[in-house]
Amino acid sequence: MSESTIREIKNALPTPCYVIDEERIIRNLEILHGVEIRTGAKILLAQKAFSCYHLYPLIGEYLSGTACSGLFEARLGYEEMGRENHVFSAAYRESEIDEIISYCGHIIFNSFSQLDRYRERVLSAGKKIGLRINPEYSTQTDHEIYDPCSPSSRLGIRQKNFRYDDIDGVTGLHFHTLCEQNSDDLEATLNAVEEKFGAALKKMEWINFGGGHHITREDYDISRLERCIRRMQDKYGLEVYLEPGEAVALNAGYLVTELLDITENDMLSAIVDTSAACHMPDVLEMPYRPPLLDSGAPGEKAFSYRFGSQTCLAGDSIGIYSFDKPLKIGDRLVFGDMAIYSMVKNNTFNGMPLPEIFLLKRDNSVISLNKFGYEDFRNRL
Repeated sequence: MSESTIREIKNALPTPCYVIDEERIIRNLEILHGVEIRTGAKILLAQKAFSCYHLYPLIGEYLSGTACSGLFEARLGYEEMGRENHVFSAAYRESEIDEIISYCGHIIFNSFSQLDRYRERVLSAGKKIGLRINPEYSTQTDHEIYDPCSPSSRLGIRQKNFRYDDIDGVTGLHFHTLCEQNSDDLEATLNAVEEKFGAALKKMEWINFGGGHHITREDYDISRLERCIRRMQDKYGLEVYLEPGEAVALNAGYLVTELLDITENDMLSAIVDTSAACHMPDVLEMPYRPPLLDSGAPGEKAFSYRFGSQTCLAGDSIGIYSFDKPLKIGDRLVFGDMAIYSMVKNNTFNGMPLPEIFLLKRDNSVISLNKFGYEDFRNRL
C-alpha cells in the first residue's frame, strides 16, 4: 500500500524531500518488539542510523530506549524518548562527560585509560559502566570501512590488553562487529567473544551485542538470534541488549526527486535535484546502489540512464537504472530505503538545499515534520 501511495502523491510534494513511512516503521517495530517479548532482551534504537525524534514517542512504545555516540545524541534520546539510554564513544571529552553521565544510565568505555579517568564519576552518579571489547573476529567481506575488527582498529579492547584485575565497578561488556548481517555472523562472533572473554563474562551483569543486525529483513533468521540471546542468559545469567539502527527504519523511507535535464555522453545521464554526496552519502561511502521505484537493473529494460546530481562533483553519481519508457524532464522519481543513514548524514555541499522531511501516516495522509532553507545552509558556516 505504501509504494502505491507514494506513486500517487509524489507529484504533489516539493523536491527533493524525504518521506518516512509510518506503516513500515510500525511493521519493523512489531518484529523487534516480538524478540523482546519472547526473550526478555532489550532492544535500543541506535540513533546514528535514524534520529528523527518526531517518531521517538512511537518507537518508545515498542523498544526499550536509545543508544547514542556522544553528547547530542545522548541529550536527544533522553529528552525525546526518555527510556533507557546507553552511550559509547571511542573517547569522551572532559568538557562533556558530566552532562553525558546525567543523560545516560550505561556509560561504555573504549579503553582502560578512559575507564581510569572517569570511573569514579560514573559510579558516584549511580550509573552503570561497560567496556567495549574487540573479539578480533571479522565477518566483513564487502565493507572494510565498517569493520571494527580490521587490523589496527581503534575500536574495542583486545584480549591481550584486557586487565582482568582492574574491572571494579564494570558490570557489562559491549561489542559491535556487524553491518547489515544475519544472525549466523552473530553466532560465530559470540563464539569468539566467549573464547577470548569468557572469564570476564562470568563477572558481568549484562552484555550488549551492538548493532548491524538486519532483524527486519525478510531473510533474517530470528530463531537463531533468539538462541544467541538465550545462550548468554542461560550460561552467564546476563541481561542482553541489542542496538540496531537500520532494522528500525529499514525500507521505511523514500527520497522524492525531480528530473531536471537529460544529457548524453557515451550514455544518457539523468540529472536530478537530489545528490548522493549531499542527501544519501552512504551511496558513495558504502558504496551501494539504492532502489528506485519502477526501474530495473542496467540494460534490463529498454532505456538506461546514469543518475547524477546538480553538484560539481564528477563522482556524484547515484547509479544506472533502466525503464520501460523514455524519461522526460519534469518526471518525479522515488528512491527507496531512504530513512536510514540519510537525514542523519546529509549536508549542504555546493549550497544544495536540505530536503524537507514528511511523514506518510498509516491513513495515507502526509504531514511535514521539518522544512529547511537558506538560513540552515548559512548558519552552518
